[in-house]
Amino acid sequence: MSERKPYPSDLSDEQWALIEPVITAWKDRHRSVSGHQGAYEMREIVNAILYQGRTGRQWSYLPHDLPQKSATYYYFVAWRDDGTDQVIHELLRCQVRERTRRLEDPTLVVLDTQSVHAAAGVPASTTGRDPAKRAPGRKRGLAVDVLGLVIAVIVLAANTHDNTAGIALLDQVAEHTGGTPYYHHREQPERYQQFNRDHARLGAPGERAFAQLKSWRILRRARCSTRRISTVVQAVHTLLTCNYSG
Repeated sequence: MSERKPYPSDLSDEQWALIEPVITAWKDRHRSVSGHQGAYEMREIVNAILYQGRTGRQWSYLPHDLPQKSATYYYFVAWRDDGTDQVIHELLRCQVRERTRRLEDPTLVVLDTQSVHAAAGVPASTTGRDPAKRAPGRKRGLAVDVLGLVIAVIVLAANTHDNTAGIALLDQVAEHTGGTPYYHHREQPERYQQFNRDHARLGAPGERAFAQLKSWRILRRARCSTRRISTVVQAVHTLLTCNYSG
């Protein structure tokens, strides 16, 4: 690696030793026709990708002592599209689990979703409005194990039902861990479909109430007793529930 002042996001020698075999094997499978080995070391390419991901800078604004955008972005796209980044992620996740004396694949996963506002330039075809939380944008979902290690990630329109997001997450979990895929909503027995509809109908008022309360800045600066604030919360929840149920 060329001599330069290291960035906090740079790989340590131990970290590079973990992923170097995967990167080297990929490089061997994608040799240049002309035999050119490239102007940058692969470790520096990874450092540049980590720097961009950690700081959020645009590719064109990478520091001059890191590989240029043309080389860095080429490898980023190639590894993203052929699944090399996923291979590295699974390798590291399994090693962390083994160090804690756990099986490589988890027997329990935790799912959660969150609706977030989308940027102004995001296409309208990929966004929606969450009817429960009244948040326009996208819905992101995570599946993690009991250690908090990420197993699956999805990004959907905010108007996507949580059941649909959960099924998509479970399908990815099954793919990454070798488990049995979860059947889709239309393949579920009618009693399960009715249960999901009832759960969504009863849960929506609560979600809307808490989303409404989060927007009330006065509660953040309230100096009254916590008991009085709890009474206000219960009142808002009741009013929204009555309004929702008609």
